[in-house]
Amino acid sequence: MFMSRRTALCAVLALAVSLVSAPAATAAADTGDPLARFRHQPLTWKSCVQGPDDDTGKELQKAGAECADVTVPLNYDDPGGRTVTVAISRIRATDTRRRIGPLLLNGGGPGGPTLGDPPWVRQAMKQVGARYDIVGVDPRFVGRSTPLDCRWPTGTSIHGAGTGRAGFDRAVAFARDLARRCRTSEGSVLPYVTTRNTARDMDIIRSALGERRISYLGYSYGSYLGEVYATMFPGRVDRMVLDGVIDSGRYSPRLLRGTEKANRQALADWASWTAARHTTYGLGRTRDAVLATVNRVQAAATRKPLKVGSHQVDEHTVPVIVLSGLSQDDDDAYGALAQAVRDMSRAARGRHVEPGPEFAETLKFVVTGSASAYGSVQSAILCGDVAAPRDPEVYWRDIQRSRARDPFLAPVTRNIGPCAFWDPPREAPTTVRSDFPALLVNATGDPRTLYSGAVAQRRNWPSSRLVTLRGTSQHGVYGVFGSACVDARVNAYLATGRLPAEDVTCEAQGRPGCRYGPGRPR
Repeated sequence: MFMSRRTALCAVLALAVSLVSAPAATAAADTGDPLARFRHQPLTWKSCVQGPDDDTGKELQKAGAECADVTVPLNYDDPGGRTVTVAISRIRATDTRRRIGPLLLNGGGPGGPTLGDPPWVRQAMKQVGARYDIVGVDPRFVGRSTPLDCRWPTGTSIHGAGTGRAGFDRAVAFARDLARRCRTSEGSVLPYVTTRNTARDMDIIRSALGERRISYLGYSYGSYLGEVYATMFPGRVDRMVLDGVIDSGRYSPRLLRGTEKANRQALADWASWTAARHTTYGLGRTRDAVLATVNRVQAAATRKPLKVGSHQVDEHTVPVIVLSGLSQDDDDAYGALAQAVRDMSRAARGRHVEPGPEFAETLKFVVTGSASAYGSVQSAILCGDVAAPRDPEVYWRDIQRSRARDPFLAPVTRNIGPCAFWDPPREAPTTVRSDFPALLVNATGDPRTLYSGAVAQRRNWPSSRLVTLRGTSQHGVYGVFGSACVDARVNAYLATGRLPAEDVTCEAQGRPGCRYGPGRPR
């Protein structure tokens, strides 16, 4: 749903280790604290490289990072019971005289690994990065942490409803089967795969690092995790940056519901870009012609699945493939989506098609079980946090009401998912605190975490400030889009701890400087 910036590689071999202990706890601190053994555990720091093909580990090693495993309770109500591990990485501060403390990262998903992110975040932070220990975290059951895998035939629970009732009924059966697989293979841990437990793990990490407070940078779903952490542990946060902000009041398994307008605009922008490159992609000389090509691909896939390489693409997966290509507003992402549509268009005309490397990876993710663990954890978190409607007719009626306005994307964004067949959440959803001084960042056209969500969270947190990037459909801005304006505002806050006096608006075109706003978003 909200994919992290990186994908972790499989780990096969742990290399050289060194032992570094967190500051010893006093006897008074341990008294009566059932979590004392977790809070004061010594951390064994080791090489992040786990084998000759471990590119993530090699990048971390090149950046001077080390890795460790943090032990946490599976169930915080039973800290003497089963434990799991949470994998972390750390690039230590080099400006030790002006050291600020640890900056924990979450790249979104939910279910996205973040252990490999410190090197590029350190680069985005420029000089201020030297003052932080930058800590990547693979949340519980993600990446190199204790694994969870429901053995799904896909890497995502996002599935199109098709064009009619028969297609929707297939989608219902598909969602039910995904939930059944998780209940069968991972049922004993599913109740504890939640944002609240991930926040608790973050606080264990804070304490194991020997820190009174942490700073935090969270993207997309990571913004919600930050909101929950600030609510559950209000005295433990120093500086917090949330980029691609989720409105905590509408967080649920149906996060894509309502994003149709933004995604239609992102699709139209991509179509205009592609039309200007008709000689390269051959999808149409105008925006409308390119969009008509997309519709023809969907119609052909509805009649008969398209054969692309060794994979088949049907009416349920074509719009998912297109939707997945609309989160980044740059030439590389636009070009990758254009190539994917070109390949599907050729397959729709009966031609033999071997997909390019990027499209092959997308197909592998969507229509095979190679990334089953990613989709499994993502759904487990969403379903474990907030209950979804259980009656399939709720989704059918919603899709039917939306088809006239958006027949292509609404059957994806409003479709049923495995949460409709999940066991009820173990804990009530978090009521996020009514104010917190964080720096919020969002693009106006973000098709994943809508700008309206950032505005709503800004109003809920009047002490916060909002940095708006105007004129782009980019999802995830700081250190990603290349806006000097946005990056400078974030880095100034991380350096000083002082929020801007007013909200700030940055312009995407030309990526120039800043324009100060009215102090409260419109």
